[in-house]
Amino acid sequence: MDRNYFGITDIGKVRSNNEDTFIAQKIDGTNYILACVIDGVGGYAGGEVAAAIAKGTIISLMEKPEGDLSLLMQAAFAEANDQILAAKLLNKDHADMACVMTMALADLKTNQFYYAHVGDTRLYLLRDDSLIKISKDQSFVGFMEESGRLTEEQAMQHPKRNEINKALGFSGNIGTQEDYIETGHSPFLPGDMILLCSDGLSDMLNRQHITDILLKHGGLEQKGTELIDAANANGGRDNITVVLVKNDTPAFVHEATKPIARPKKKKVPVVTHENVAPVDEHPVQEQTTALSPLPHKQKTTGFSPLLKIGIFIVLAAIAYYFWKQQYNSTLEGKHKLPDLAVFDKHAQALKLQDTLDKLIGNILILDDSTFKSPILIAEPIKINRDSLYLKATGNIVIKSDTGYKGQPFLIAPNNKSTLLENFTLENFDDLNVLKRKGVLLKNVQFIRTDGVISGSVK
Repeated sequence: MDRNYFGITDIGKVRSNNEDTFIAQKIDGTNYILACVIDGVGGYAGGEVAAAIAKGTIISLMEKPEGDLSLLMQAAFAEANDQILAAKLLNKDHADMACVMTMALADLKTNQFYYAHVGDTRLYLLRDDSLIKISKDQSFVGFMEESGRLTEEQAMQHPKRNEINKALGFSGNIGTQEDYIETGHSPFLPGDMILLCSDGLSDMLNRQHITDILLKHGGLEQKGTELIDAANANGGRDNITVVLVKNDTPAFVHEATKPIARPKKKKVPVVTHENVAPVDEHPVQEQTTALSPLPHKQKTTGFSPLLKIGIFIVLAAIAYYFWKQQYNSTLEGKHKLPDLAVFDKHAQALKLQDTLDKLIGNILILDDSTFKSPILIAEPIKINRDSLYLKATGNIVIKSDTGYKGQPFLIAPNNKSTLLENFTLENFDDLNVLKRKGVLLKNVQFIRTDGVISGSVK
């Protein structure tokens, strides 16, 4: 049987040495699979050394993962950074060495994965035939692409695509610098697959090309090898590294509910001319022979036109009377007109919904100067698209209005992946529906209706 994890690296078609390395292994005695892609920076030998130092540090510190896994991963990155800085001081030839790295820790028992990231190596999630980029490139070109200023194809060809803002070995004390190490966690559902790769792959193959290969039949080794071959076929300008992890646990299938048997309805015969008995034109003739019809009296068949007009006038007067009574009651304050403030306080929610409905693409960044916090909702924000990355610049609060007890978001059935970042969800009692839908959360805080902080996802 094919393993549910696989890693491969290749020198490419241009470079004379391979500064990439990777980790793809099951941690002994646990349910965790450790996956990591490391891309060395600093020229011949230096990049390889930095990558090797980072790999050894990660394997050592992640040998027995326990406690807060996000903090553990941050600590491992910070330690790898310090080890690289120390090595640079001992060898002047390696003064410029550094590395970028993406790590994932998959827990197949709880169907979760945790990740940490620095630089421009990448983490993708494949779910329901859709490939979603989870990590954010810490580079100028990456920011331009993710904010919609560059298309994927333009970013792949940009002359500054390899200029990074952050790496291990650039500066000290990165563990204390906010947002230097990107971390998060996500549901890892049965059938999901995660892909970690160096920019040697993502600069050569666009997302659709990668998706097409991952969706082919075959094991992880076959898919990984084909990704390497395709990147080389497109030029192979850099070292290429791929790590794949698949959640191959069987999906839970609910037993179909049998319909409740209902008593059969009695069949009512259809009335037709053939089965209706003929009507006697004189049904009581024998009983009424002593009674003669009144002379010159016509049978009434309906209301006269004048009577109809009179009835209409009376009904109209009654209707006017009751309308007038209702109108007077309103003026007296018994029935207040709708308060326009009710609509005003939901204006931000309506604006957000309208923006989502008109959004082109799958990335929406909310500027806290444009969307004033809190966004007060009396009904869920509807996400009617197959994937969405919704991020706030600064923490934006989405708050339930008084009396509303539902969910903050209504995810459409066709949605395959939604990522929320930098939000506080307030006054919502139960957010398990979002988690069951596989919504990815990063830097999200939950505050219950009683004001208690019930949890947060960093």
